[in-house]
Amino acid sequence: MKRLLLIIVGLLSLGLAIIGIFLPLIPTTPLLLLGAACFVRSSDRLYDWLITNQHLGPYIKNYREGKGIPLSAKIMGVTFLWCSMLFTILFVVPLLVVKLLLAGIGAYFTWFILKQKTLVKAS
Repeated sequence: MKRLLLIIVGLLSLGLAIIGIFLPLIPTTPLLLLGAACFVRSSDRLYDWLITNQHLGPYIKNYREGKGIPLSAKIMGVTFLWCSMLFTILFVVPLLVVKLLLAGIGAYFTWFILKQKTLVKAS
């Protein structure tokens, strides 16, 4: 039962992480790390697949090794974050309190992204 629950939680966090690649407010790397933690305790096959996946594996590998986030990912993340936040603040949410809250959340995630070490590609 525990194994099945860990696989389900791992698959859910993996799905959210994949969505997070395209939606800036969903944290991709922490969700991938949660999925990997669930898989390592429940399914060697799923864990190996995740770690060796050419698209998702590098997120986990770079984080575990402390290498950081590529500059292009930082720029894209902050750009998408503020495009979606500003659209929501200006055109969707009518309440000032919620607008301020969204601006604060955007500022926090901008700070969080920018404070991460920048991955330097070997040349």
